[in-house]
Amino acid sequence: MRYFIHLAYNGTPYHGWQIQPNAASVQETLNKAFSVLLQSEINLMGAGRTDTGVHAKEMYAHFDFEPSFDIPNLVHKLNSFLPKDIVIYDIIPVHDEAHTRFDATKRTYEYHIHQFKNPFLHELSWYFHQPLDVDLMNQAAQLLFNYTDFECFSKVNTDVNTFDCTIFEAYWTRGVANQENNQLVFTISANRFLRNMVRSIVGTLVNVGLHKITLDDFTKIIESKSREKAGFSVPAHGLYLTKIEYDYISQ
Repeated sequence: MRYFIHLAYNGTPYHGWQIQPNAASVQETLNKAFSVLLQSEINLMGAGRTDTGVHAKEMYAHFDFEPSFDIPNLVHKLNSFLPKDIVIYDIIPVHDEAHTRFDATKRTYEYHIHQFKNPFLHELSWYFHQPLDVDLMNQAAQLLFNYTDFECFSKVNTDVNTFDCTIFEAYWTRGVANQENNQLVFTISANRFLRNMVRSIVGTLVNVGLHKITLDDFTKIIESKSREKAGFSVPAHGLYLTKIEYDYISQ
């Protein structure tokens, strides 16, 4: 049987999702927990690879296991066994060919910025105190819909067959749940993302908001396909994977 795991994690103490030599990762931590509780070697396949310090409000992974087990009981045991920064929401039986990475139809990320020093956000949001023209940043974000090739925002020397991505949403909002005006959130959804893509898009949009580059410059950067021309990569700790969608899982 193949199972999807619905989970979330605070990425602060981890060197990303993927197993790393001599460094803590989310994947390795989960593999150990599942292997101990199911008394069998379990190797999870994740829906993607978040980088060091990046968080996931929603993540999926899958594994294969033959004996039957009580799902609510295992979820309870896992949440007792796992460290406080990882939570399992559910384990979902799926068809044998289901794949958390290749079957995802839409992924959504958020990037969080706070503009007044906040000791409770320093590992969960990027502190950037300079004034930003959010309206202009939103105008620039809308230009992303005119393109599908985003090589300029991709990490160099990345082993991919294509730099094409279809963007569904891209916008800035001010304030979060507590409606503090000094907090900004950038939301972006696409069918796929390139390595470091969201963080470099945000860095380039911040340059727009600082009036360092114009909307025309932003367009030229995309068309150049050059990472050197795009903006800096913003810090990882402000980035969240917030949603992954599949055609066969109700959400």
